[in-house]
Amino acid sequence: MQILNILSSHATSDGDGVNISRIAGFDGKHLDPFLMIDELKSNDENDFMGGFPAHPHRGIETFTYIIKGGFEHQDQMGNKKAIRAGDVQWMSTGFGVIHSEMPLADAKEGMHGFQIWLNMPSKDKLRAPQYQDTTQSPAPVMHDEQGVKLTALAGSWQFADEQQVSSLQNLAANGMVADVTLPAQTAFSHTSLAQSKAMIYVHTGEIETAQAGKIKSGSLLILQPHTDISFSSNIGAGVLLLAGEPLNQPIAHMGPFVMTTQIELQQAVRDYQAGKFGTL
Repeated sequence: MQILNILSSHATSDGDGVNISRIAGFDGKHLDPFLMIDELKSNDENDFMGGFPAHPHRGIETFTYIIKGGFEHQDQMGNKKAIRAGDVQWMSTGFGVIHSEMPLADAKEGMHGFQIWLNMPSKDKLRAPQYQDTTQSPAPVMHDEQGVKLTALAGSWQFADEQQVSSLQNLAANGMVADVTLPAQTAFSHTSLAQSKAMIYVHTGEIETAQAGKIKSGSLLILQPHTDISFSSNIGAGVLLLAGEPLNQPIAHMGPFVMTTQIELQQAVRDYQAGKFGTL
């Protein structure tokens, strides 16, 4: 496995004072087609109970994955869903979405989850918004003989001589996401992925790689395109595998809006202020 770069998450806050760890890529240099990886991980409800009150988006896709705890999602399209541990939610915001994500009452024992932003191709940024979740079609799971587990969160994955297809198949830029859990003293390997961008985010424990040694949680490994994937863990680990095809297009970003030009960005603000996104 060849590693091009290693990035570390940094502490920040968003929504109504929610404490998160973030890796941002709005400069387009390292994460394309991904824009941002936000991890929320805390056993202190003061870190997350404020939630994310109603706010807009345009031009991106949001991918939410919950490991522990849960949020209630609501949007102007009429969707209202409890997203709990093991659930995945995908929203292609297109022309515009207004939504909120508020912690569920039974999330008081802690929260661990992700919201990942993917960029959308310029031609799709003004299409009608789309919503999908896995509450009725849970993400499929595969195990190997060591007890290593791969959960196919989005896309199609081949592992342990088995292929599993997530119900989420339409992410922008051929995006795919999987969660891999390694017990202590085990290893994971996967053949190279079809997409040119492949990344590993360590969210629990630590992994070991031949090239870079020990990699602690909160780290993102950006891999050489089409390299095989291989790592191990002495203490146990949880990692996200992320893949996509770089869009190689300009990024104009301001808060919840991501377009390709400043003119488009200014129009997004005007459309939102004029109420064209609808109401929650």
